[in-house]
Amino acid sequence: MSITINRLAAVTLGAGLAFALPSQSAKAEDALGTPVGHLTLSAQSADVGVGFSWGEGTLTYGHHKYRFKVSGADIAAVGYSKISAHATVYNLKNLHDFDGTYGALNGEATLDRGLGGALLSNSNGVKLKLDSVTRGARLAAGAQGLTFTLEK
Repeated sequence: MSITINRLAAVTLGAGLAFALPSQSAKAEDALGTPVGHLTLSAQSADVGVGFSWGEGTLTYGHHKYRFKVSGADIAAVGYSKISAHATVYNLKNLHDFDGTYGALNGEATLDRGLGGALLSNSNGVKLKLDSVTRGARLAAGAQGLTFTLEK
């Protein structure tokens, strides 16, 4: 009898979580607005004191794909790493608003085993909800920003 009750409790809890988690995710997406595009990028960072990052990617916006370059700097950094990332794009009303320097809105959250996430924004109000995978060994005290530039 207790085994049946425990299983029922586990199924009920699992079903409750299945319905609760999407609504929490939907609330977070509502705070950012409606997704208008996606991007993928690959970048590298090399650091000795002051660090530098560079890379490239593809923005998907309005049923079209656009290539871009990304670069940035870090202070008090040491090491080398490769980054692969995917992002959801919010509040991009015109393609030319994509270009610019993006800074972190809420810092970076390192999850585990090189997985991370960040919420970035530029001066045009474009927001990127970034999920990344990092390989390598690197320590950095603070980011100065990442500059995204569409290729002409």
